[in-house]
Amino acid sequence: MSNMIEVSDLQKSFGNLDVLKKVSFNIQAGEAVAVIGPSGSGKSTMLRSLVHLEEITGGSIFIQEKPLVENGKYASGASIREITASMGMVFQHFNLFPHLTVRGNLELAPRMLKRESVKEIMARSENLLSKVGLAEKADVYPAKLSGGQKQRVAIARALMLNPDILLFDEPTSALDPELTGEVLRVIRQLAEENMTMIVVTHEMNFARDVADRVIFMDKGEITESGTPEQIFDHPQQERTRMFLSQESRL
Repeated sequence: MSNMIEVSDLQKSFGNLDVLKKVSFNIQAGEAVAVIGPSGSGKSTMLRSLVHLEEITGGSIFIQEKPLVENGKYASGASIREITASMGMVFQHFNLFPHLTVRGNLELAPRMLKRESVKEIMARSENLLSKVGLAEKADVYPAKLSGGQKQRVAIARALMLNPDILLFDEPTSALDPELTGEVLRVIRQLAEENMTMIVVTHEMNFARDVADRVIFMDKGEITESGTPEQIFDHPQQERTRMFLSQESRL
């Protein structure tokens, strides 16, 4: 299988603070990878660096074999835009435009890019809203939606540009527990369809059930990586064991 993402020796510093310390990993096509670990371990910074929302200090990121950044040197602006266009990102706080309807939120970026007809864009937005179970909310404004509905709209919006890779940054952490399940169901469905995904999450059951591989990060480093069974049932590192025992008590 081909690597969709290759990261080597990724470093990120804010002044004297090393947020990422030589992080390296690969993501294969069709793989769903969960990234877990305590708050402040660098998970979100690592994820955001893949789409150039964070500038890294050193290391390399290749997306579908194209260098986004190589040995700390970034590609040209045009190359960065082309490479990051193959990825969709879903944030913790939805980031929907309040002045646009649900349909308007989905169709804004494709209409601006003008790669296809308005008719095609409208057909796809209807299709994706059906997929996430919100077909009847197309003409509603975000203020009238629950948190879980907003996040499902955000996922549909990320899918509108037909990304090859989807990145999720704590997609359920801003939601009430009863709304979390409806969002995780959509992500689970995408995993079953072999969408290449990285999900930064604190939902341990979801990581165990849905991920092909789990990466554990702590203090800016990947300290352990393996199948859900390896990480949850047979963790090798003391830091992993301590984190999982704390999570199980919550």
